[in-house]
Amino acid sequence: MQISLSSAQAQAWSGTVLALGITEGDPQGWIPAMEERFSISLSEWLEQRKFSGKCGESTSLQLLNPHCTCLVLLGMGPLDSVDINGFRQAAAAAARASLEQSGSLGLSLPWDAVDPAEAMTAAAQAVRLALYNDQRFLSKPEARVHPGRLELLGEPLSNSLDSALKAVHPVCAGVELARELVAAPPNSVTPSTLADSAAQIANEHGLELKVLERSDCEARGMGSYLSVCQGSDMDPKFIHLTYRPSGPTSRRIVLVGKGLTFDSGGYNLKVGGAQIDMMKFDMGGSAAVLGAMRSIAELRPNGVEVHMLVASCENMINGSAVHPGDIVTASNGTTIEINNTDAEGRLTLADALVYASELEPDAIVDIATLTGACVVALGDEIAGFWTENNSLATALESAAADAGEGLWRMPMHHPYRKGLKSLLADLKNTGPRPGGSITAALFLKEFVQSSIEWAHIDIAGTVWSDKGRGMDPPGATGYGVRTLVNWVCAQTPQAET
Repeated sequence: MQISLSSAQAQAWSGTVLALGITEGDPQGWIPAMEERFSISLSEWLEQRKFSGKCGESTSLQLLNPHCTCLVLLGMGPLDSVDINGFRQAAAAAARASLEQSGSLGLSLPWDAVDPAEAMTAAAQAVRLALYNDQRFLSKPEARVHPGRLELLGEPLSNSLDSALKAVHPVCAGVELARELVAAPPNSVTPSTLADSAAQIANEHGLELKVLERSDCEARGMGSYLSVCQGSDMDPKFIHLTYRPSGPTSRRIVLVGKGLTFDSGGYNLKVGGAQIDMMKFDMGGSAAVLGAMRSIAELRPNGVEVHMLVASCENMINGSAVHPGDIVTASNGTTIEINNTDAEGRLTLADALVYASELEPDAIVDIATLTGACVVALGDEIAGFWTENNSLATALESAAADAGEGLWRMPMHHPYRKGLKSLLADLKNTGPRPGGSITAALFLKEFVQSSIEWAHIDIAGTVWSDKGRGMDPPGATGYGVRTLVNWVCAQTPQAET
């Protein structure tokens, strides 16, 4: 989709679909203006449909007009309460209303209610992402029509607005990559496929790639990670992708994503309501960091070096699979009693976090579909995160808010650490059921050097949406890409000044 700015006002714009943001009471006077332009009576029609401009309302009207064939009205609530999420919601609704229409979509929202550059960027992202449609696995893909051009109306053209919109396509491309990886079945996305995706990003954008094979991981003593894939016919792939800026580097950060391309649960087999058929999305963390690197590679932020790590594998069952009760040794020498083979993600992340620490970064952020306990606590629209560093917490919260991705800081309650004690080993891989997402974070903390800023994000609830929400159609959401990209780009020297 082409995205452009237009200083044209809605009263004069010519295109296929005209979408207008209407605040309660219509202080902008859009309704009488459209009545005059199209020689129609809107007020009574809107009253019949109980449209009053409340946030989330939308309605559309087909027009017998050669210069505009469809009018879409989008409720945005009181003018003094409009926020960035309101722009995302309205823009996504406009995109859905424009389906089956070709040509152009003209979008006019009350940009001045917030920062116009932020509002337009959020709206443009929402339109593109709401139109995403994955038909890769259909034998006969359905013809799907939507406008090929988006015009953001009513603001004077400026370099700042134009610059802000240039980031829309790279960021959305990263989200779409993450969605494609998560949505694909486990016989399509394997550990090798994830390595191939990293190689494609590296080749197309000049990044560095290192892939550690099983023997390499054995040589590094990654017994925790390798224990998870003992029962799989698929070879593990430890993926290390690096972005280096063209100029001096003032900060080095590491993004770590959980990469279980399928999780059977191992001998603690997923049964009942455990959604074993959906365990293709257990690599949602790896999809998020790969998508973020795809975006970062094109945006090329200054002054920040970014490393991405994914310890990818399958958790399957055969005669060689790890037993409940086995004791394994991570690459930092920590011994772990595996009391639950379905708590495998933290075992792969343990060795990945040790590797990340050896890179001597300023900060590490890991992202993982880690615990059902986090879903119970926060539902499917908010991810939880844990960190003991307040400045890192503030930065991630700000990045997520700018991205429109729900993120809530959870407690790192150290007394719960005793639940991970083992009679025989240094740690068990799970603690008691109460506080399960907290003990998971405390487990991961054992593998990060204390001098390094670190945060853990649990996206078990947000990685997938059965019904869709906001700009996310049903299916994989691509959650985390925009938050990570925002956080990385905020590390640049320009952002600090």
